[in-house]
Amino acid sequence: MVIKTDITEMLGIEKPIVGAPMGPFYTTELSIAISNAGGLGVLSHTNLLGKSSIDELKLNMERVVEHTDKPFGFNIRTARMQPDAPTLCRKIPKFIMDNPKIKEQCKYIITSAGSPKMIQQSKAFQKLKESGSGIKHFHVAPALWLADKCVQAGCDGLVVTGTEGGGHQSYEKVSTLVLAQQVKDKYPDIPLILCGGFATGRGLAAALTMGAGAIAMGSRFIATKESEFHPKYKDIVPPAKAEDTILVTGFLGPIRLWKNTYALNHGLVENKEEKIAEEQAMTAEMLIEDSKHYEMTYGGDIDNGAVLLGQSIGIIDSIETVPHIMDTIVSDAEKYLKDANSLIK
Repeated sequence: MVIKTDITEMLGIEKPIVGAPMGPFYTTELSIAISNAGGLGVLSHTNLLGKSSIDELKLNMERVVEHTDKPFGFNIRTARMQPDAPTLCRKIPKFIMDNPKIKEQCKYIITSAGSPKMIQQSKAFQKLKESGSGIKHFHVAPALWLADKCVQAGCDGLVVTGTEGGGHQSYEKVSTLVLAQQVKDKYPDIPLILCGGFATGRGLAAALTMGAGAIAMGSRFIATKESEFHPKYKDIVPPAKAEDTILVTGFLGPIRLWKNTYALNHGLVENKEEKIAEEQAMTAEMLIEDSKHYEMTYGGDIDNGAVLLGQSIGIIDSIETVPHIMDTIVSDAEKYLKDANSLIK
């Protein structure tokens, strides 16, 4: 049995599984592994260690097409606090246009943590779409009102992310289960990828029955042999419980982190207005100091670093290879879908 959905058909992939954007950390080798295993690898918006996010994304794209001939995608965080985003939205589509192999394989751009309009209003991106590249624009929607904005902006699809997920979240704190139904009821024809709480075949089966065409996974892919994440970061996952994560105020807004010294010393603002006021009070030195905690994590300091993980760590009990994880999830989903069908008399 092969699971075919609107997402697998749209993106030209074999399995309805997508890598979640996990910036600022590198996901190049992980993306290659996911794409080669039949899913869609997604390059992160990376700006660690003082490196240029534009140069790094270009290099990462070149590496991907050297090591796989399968489709892949990339992420741009379009937040207020992300000063490189407008330049990425201008320069990366042009770079893709100028590189035929990358243009052929790059089928997906996922924007997040800000407005979906930034890439839609990019003349370079419009030229890329008009050139027949086949690239599709999805935006992360962690709240129904954000889904509204994405549809109004003309996105090709949505990544609906509930509060269970690791990384950046919304102030509404709505679960994936509820948010997915809200969005599907309001926009029955928009292609959906669900994210937040997915790590097993049971989760994939549930997502498909709710009308999604694929799932996106972050924490499950962090705990793989191929991922670039530090071994200490990976080793957190198998013994962890779902309640070992917490929502705090991050650089771009609410963020779900593993409970460590760094996370437990952060509060949580309740709304966007509070966050903007906090941003206005931050100095350049404070911003630099906060960003260092992501670099600490990348270097293996899991006590003082910002360790992004979702509640799905409570259903992950081992570090495996990407192909094994994806094959197991799909085969298990097939079983659960058949079992569910047998209940109908």
